[in-house]
Amino acid sequence: MQSYDFAAVEKKWQKYWDENRTFHAEIDHSKKKFYPLIEFPYPSGQGLHAGHPRPYTAMDIIARKRRLEGYNVLYPIGWDAFGLPTENYAIEHKMHPEAVTKKNVAHFTEQIKSLGISFDWQREINTTDPNYFRWTQWIFLQLFKKGLAYKKEMAVNWCTRCKVGLANEEVVGGTCERCHGPVVRKRKSQWMLKITEYADRLIEDLSLVDYLPRIKSSQINWIGKSEGAEVDFSTTAGDSLRVYTTRPDTLFGATYMVIAPEHPLIDKWPIENIDDVRAYADGAAKKSDFERAEMVKEKTGVRLVGVSAVNPVTNQQIPIFVADYVLMSYGTGAIMAVPAHDERDYDFAKAFDLPIVEVVHGGDITKEAFTDCETGIMVNSDFLDGKTVEEAKAAIKDWLTEKGIGTRKINFKLRDWVFSRQRYWGEPIPLVSCPHCGWVPIPESELPLVLPRVDSVVPSETGESPLSLLPDFVNKACPKCGAPALRETDTMPQWAGSSWYYLRYADPDNERELISKEALDYWLPVDWYNGGMEHTTLHLLYSRFWHKALYDIGVTNTPEPYNKRTAHGFILGEDGEKMSKSRGNVVDPMDVINVYGADALRLYEMFIGDFEKTATWSTASIRGCKRFLDRIWALSEHVYGELESGFSKELTSSFHKTIKKVTEDIEQMKFNTAIASMMSLLNEITSVGKVNADEMKTLLILANPFAPHMTSELFQTLGYGVIHLEQWPAFDPALCEGDETEIVLQINGKVRAKITVPVSADKETLLTLGREALAAQLDGKNILKSIVVPGKLVNFVVK
Repeated sequence: MQSYDFAAVEKKWQKYWDENRTFHAEIDHSKKKFYPLIEFPYPSGQGLHAGHPRPYTAMDIIARKRRLEGYNVLYPIGWDAFGLPTENYAIEHKMHPEAVTKKNVAHFTEQIKSLGISFDWQREINTTDPNYFRWTQWIFLQLFKKGLAYKKEMAVNWCTRCKVGLANEEVVGGTCERCHGPVVRKRKSQWMLKITEYADRLIEDLSLVDYLPRIKSSQINWIGKSEGAEVDFSTTAGDSLRVYTTRPDTLFGATYMVIAPEHPLIDKWPIENIDDVRAYADGAAKKSDFERAEMVKEKTGVRLVGVSAVNPVTNQQIPIFVADYVLMSYGTGAIMAVPAHDERDYDFAKAFDLPIVEVVHGGDITKEAFTDCETGIMVNSDFLDGKTVEEAKAAIKDWLTEKGIGTRKINFKLRDWVFSRQRYWGEPIPLVSCPHCGWVPIPESELPLVLPRVDSVVPSETGESPLSLLPDFVNKACPKCGAPALRETDTMPQWAGSSWYYLRYADPDNERELISKEALDYWLPVDWYNGGMEHTTLHLLYSRFWHKALYDIGVTNTPEPYNKRTAHGFILGEDGEKMSKSRGNVVDPMDVINVYGADALRLYEMFIGDFEKTATWSTASIRGCKRFLDRIWALSEHVYGELESGFSKELTSSFHKTIKKVTEDIEQMKFNTAIASMMSLLNEITSVGKVNADEMKTLLILANPFAPHMTSELFQTLGYGVIHLEQWPAFDPALCEGDETEIVLQINGKVRAKITVPVSADKETLLTLGREALAAQLDGKNILKSIVVPGKLVNFVVK
């Protein structure tokens, strides 16, 4: 047999799969379905980098294994193509976003197909396709009719140069990430979606799904449900300040208050140093909410001279400050400060020389001068003295209610979803503003409401969408009363199309409804959804919210869209930094494929380390994966015997152990150790010096999900048939014992763990297993050297 010509083999099988629609899925009630899902890509102008194939390949391995197990697998692909990046690129290069999108999708398609991912390309969707966003608009109308969409004036991050609203992550150091122009806070009328109405269900229904614990935690923490009380603090100016607190038991320790710089009472009160306050507010307006709430290190603020608050339990006057870490968009825009028991309040009190009064005694000391007050006994608190924290919480809530100055309150950190954008490249919002009828939905028969062509997608001078400059689009008779009315010119955010795409994959060509009942009942819910950890808060919450809203009106058939949710780590550049063009460390997967082949790239991206953890790219290490494939190719020349003769006596136990290991590791996304076990098996085969037909066939099936091109070619060449029609091999548990040894794992010479490994495990396998076992302890460490003594130890020398 000739040497492995990966370029020819990969092109051959990619063409075969495409022409034969090998991975196209149709409803088949005779088979159990499996619906795996990846986060569909945003087709940027840069194309794929080496980090993109990691999640695609991981889910492809699972999908291919499931097909071999007899499942009917729907593994779809599409494009999340609306949004700001494409619009900004179009503006910069004087192109239309539609042309940019078409070009980028074609490039991404070519790259992804070269990876051999078993996507069902017949179900391809694109959020910018009118046949798709017609149903995005339809969903919005259902939300509007149900009272879940409303318009509200609110403060947004405003780029003074681009004249557009920006998300928090698009503001860096008070400037626009794209143009570096100054960003200020500006009030704009925005469409909102009432996700807060589903806050309780979004928490409670996590018990119905199999999500990684850290993903469930991120959902729960973002929603931020808490039980406390709302309390009114009177002021010397006559108006009251209402605060929400989870710790009303600490009211006797509240020694000052802080309000947001944009609080409306500032303009009403007789503040003697109003110029200083307004100057501070102007400075705060140049920061994003994220910078103000999360990044503030130095505690700054201005005391309001001439106005004080009154502590409702002590009747003592306490000062009021404005400070930028308090936001009007969170809570009531005012907080009570208890510096003896809160680190942020303590730092602020020390900076401004304010009183610090301990009211809970016996808590754990977490900082030299203040105490964590989750437990302990109340002190300096009048009628609460001597009570436990829990007893005091109940007593103070009763007292506040009785006095009429407070009430029990359940609160959420979650805020309603800001849904509209003053941009062009997004789904038009299908509503009309009528002077008589208010906001009126356009008839569903007029959907999709498509974007009109414009000469320029640059926002107007007033910061409104370019659509606002098109009279033929804007002017529309009211669908309800017929009077002259105006269309909404805001468009939807990129989040819209990505909140329901998993439903459309199941029935992408349906022109009559969003999804048929037959497709819904067969394919949904998604069985396994994998994506980036950075999308396990907002995207996942938004998608779950839309699904629940659709469930409530009978469009979906389950309360949750995804049965299982996992996450993957990033692949960093060889310099250990996030890949970016500015750093010059981007690895183009096409360059790797041209030198080593797609199968080698797939294998390496799974072998690089713990799938859930961040990993650093190493061009040198990919050569080891290429050698592994070359060894399998060479082994095919030495096959003896006929099929159905069974494993040889020398290798029977080894094969059953490897089948068990690969089978279980794929399900746990431990792809690196699955590959390591196959490498060990190959070493054993080499030691025995021969391989029979059943052994070769089994090895190829085990390796097929990881390296589908080469294994398909060898399977056919050796006369075994078509590999994707085969069955996944089974193992006998009784033959999976013995022939193992225990080795110690060390870091800088100190024993950190012990693991059981195959006696035949080579150095490369031992290193992989060692890194897996010590992943948490090695995280963030620079491994200077690795020492391996087969059968005894692995020692990682780290800095």
